Amino acid sequence: MEEDKRVLLHVCCGPCSTSSILRLLEEGYKPVLFYSDSNIYPESEFIKREGELKKVASLHSLDVIVDEYDHEAWREKVKGLECEKEGGARCPVCFRYNLERTCRKAKELGIPYFTTTLTVSRFKPSKVIFAIGRDYPGFLEIDFKKKGGFEKSVRLSKEMGLYRQEYCGCEFSLRKENG
Repeated sequence: MEEDKRVLLHVCCGPCSTSSILRLLEEGYKPVLFYSDSNIYPESEFIKREGELKKVASLHSLDVIVDEYDHEAWREKVKGLECEKEGGARCPVCFRYNLERTCRKAKELGIPYFTTTLTVSRFKPSKVIFAIGRDYPGFLEIDFKKKGGFEKSVRLSKEMGLYRQEYCGCEFSLRKENG
């Protein structure tokens, strides 16, 4: 019996998905894209990133599942951490929120594995993401930064003309960026 190599890939944005998708395909996985990012603010930014992800998905004929946008539920999870600096204590709570939703969706769909594009970013510590992911069955520890993943995602995004955001998506990092 052939192993089920489907993997639900939590995707934060189109640019980060580019090299992550290619790596999964090269390693024999069959990715299903899961856009679950209630941390993104404002909702218009969520919608813009969704559109860019769909451009990437169409190039590979991959399905995109868009999770419900529930910014208030995410805000409740990070309550009390609003003043944390980018990369501080709020980020692991946000990672957990997204990984938990992805794990739940993978179970619901009968997909045996899941992972996240968050590890492609040079601003997101893969060790922290892996430590959280180990709490959930089926999590694949794939550091998409490795094998030149970040650099490849930047290059592919430029080649594809994708919108590359200037902040992680979190309203608190947006406020920091814009003073």
